[in-house]
This record gives sequence, structure tokens and C-alpha cells, in this order.
Amino acid sequence: MKNWIVADPEHLGGSPRVRGTRISMALILESLAAGMSVAEIVDAYPSLTEESVCGALTELAHQKELQPV
Repeated sequence: MKNWIVADPEHLGGSPRVRGTRISMALILESLAAGMSVAEIVDAYPSLTEESVCGALTELAHQKELQPV
């Protein structure tokens, strides 16, 4: 599995973001919650690809904190 989600203090104050971009995971989740599709998010933020958005969402979903106990 690629690491699509990265965080470092030099970018976005350390907030999790999609690797290779300055797009935060929070922005992607807010966009989805507002009803945007992955294709619409990619259109709105050209530094993203469908692969990077889907990869980051998959990675987020597989984080230990989100898995059932």
C-alpha cells in the first residue's frame, strides 16, 4: 500500500495532507460531506488525481483507530 497521507510541520502546520500536494485530508472529507464526488474534487484541485484521492481515503479507512475492536 502506498502512503498517500503524509504530515510534516513545514506544510499546513503539520495537518495530514495528500502526499505531493498541499491539499489537507480535512478538505477532502469536507468536500465529500458537502456532496462532491471524487471526480468533482479532482476537477476543483488539479494537483489531485482520482488515484491519490481514493488511495488516501482507503488509507484513512484502514487506520487502526477506525477499525472495529
